[in-house]
Amino acid sequence: MAVNFKNRIKLMLPKDLTKDIINRLNSIKGQVEGIGKMLAEGKDPEQILVQFKAAQKGLDKAHYLLLDEVYRKALAIKIVNTVEACPGNCGSEDKIEYIQQQFPFFKLDELTDKMQEISEIEKRLEKYNSENKQPEKKK
Repeated sequence: MAVNFKNRIKLMLPKDLTKDIINRLNSIKGQVEGIGKMLAEGKDPEQILVQFKAAQKGLDKAHYLLLDEVYRKALAIKIVNTVEACPGNCGSEDKIEYIQQQFPFFKLDELTDKMQEISEIEKRLEKYNSENKQPEKKK
């Protein structure tokens, strides 16, 4: 699922996460080079398969770390925007509060679901706020 931002906000990755992912990728690079060498030397296919699995696991972990960070930041931004848009009687207060309270405990697959939920709430709020917009007073 792609993250679709209405107002593109540059999400900066923490330096420690960036360093961790780069270290993981360098390790994977070494594993892939080792696999190539093993193939060239005609090593046992089972040993090669073990190295493929290790490289894939490392890549999956690096990918997970990046996605988790990006989705958490994106969801945090959406929660803030939605809380600011809800005037207190928007009909979604309980759902917004639940997402806000549970936010630190969501797993990656839950983050994507909550992104969708908060996006739907955001759309309803836009409609609600446009329908209930107070006319500006003339001075």
